[in-house]
Amino acid sequence: MAKLKIGLVFGGKSREHEVSIKSVKIVLDNLDKEKYEVVPIAITKQGSWLIGEKGHEYMHQNLPLAHQEGGISIEQSQSLVISSGEQDLSNFSAGDFVNQKIDLMFPVGHGEYIEDGRLQGMFEMLGIPYVFSGTLSSALAMDKSKTKLIAKNAGLKVAKEIKLDKKQKSHPEKIVKKLGLPVVVKPVSAGSSVGVNICNDEDDLEGKISKALEKNNEVMLEQFIKGRELTVAVMGNKNPKAMPVIEIIPKVAGFFSYEAKYQQGGSEEICPAEIPEEIRKKVQKYAVKVFKALDCQDLARADFIWSEDDNKLYFLEINTIPGMTATSLAPKAAQAAGMSFPQFLDKLIDLAIKRNKKS
Repeated sequence: MAKLKIGLVFGGKSREHEVSIKSVKIVLDNLDKEKYEVVPIAITKQGSWLIGEKGHEYMHQNLPLAHQEGGISIEQSQSLVISSGEQDLSNFSAGDFVNQKIDLMFPVGHGEYIEDGRLQGMFEMLGIPYVFSGTLSSALAMDKSKTKLIAKNAGLKVAKEIKLDKKQKSHPEKIVKKLGLPVVVKPVSAGSSVGVNICNDEDDLEGKISKALEKNNEVMLEQFIKGRELTVAVMGNKNPKAMPVIEIIPKVAGFFSYEAKYQQGGSEEICPAEIPEEIRKKVQKYAVKVFKALDCQDLARADFIWSEDDNKLYFLEINTIPGMTATSLAPKAAQAAGMSFPQFLDKLIDLAIKRNKKS
């Protein structure tokens, strides 16, 4: 049998560019070379596309710089781009993509342009199948406020919130009156906890809001729910199944921050979570419920807080392209479910191929 040609798309214009590079190296190392011919496709920080050998070179060149957010400068990101033609849609859609005859796109990235439906919409227009959720599901899941509305409509509990944009004036006293303290300040559309802060002081709130608005056009101010952080990966399509529950215990911050997620030893992940059976069943049921409500595909990971005040589970957000680094949660859940990393990747590819054959 001919090998399946997989396009590994990574990088991109979001603030999670560096995380994507670390993820794609691990995915590339774990894809079975007997089954797949892999074409690395790097998207630089300015949106240039580097396909094949150049994509591979981009990954290796920038991997040592990808240790922190912003570790790769614009100049370093653009160093392999010869001409502006490399970011011209007509150039790579009529040329490289067609000539490569890619069977399936596998996006390995997060945040805007990769995870928010824009890339998925482009693949659909080009008629190229891809792994993970579709255009609408991806766009909705990227907007935390809209996702919470859908989750609430599906019967899940969510924290109270206030949403502001750059044109609106913040009124800290009104915010605190409605939400109490602390207040969670987060960009509406960003992943990997980029721009997220917990504000314990009303006087500090305005500054934290301004900082979050530097990362995004809208900010969500959310009631802080004190409790245990639980996350559940859901895998499948017609009959999606919840994977083992993971409890996250941040070590370098008071919440699951960017540093807690990606810094070595930044958090402790207990898988399977040491929680009562009743809570385990309930959080897995809720994860599948929100996965279906958003019409997610192949794999997504839903995050919850198990409140110590009222013993309820509060839905936080869902990630349609979960992380694939050495410290990422979905691969850990897969391992707890009996799947090695290569088997986990095989399963994702198989789900996407079967789904696209039926559509």
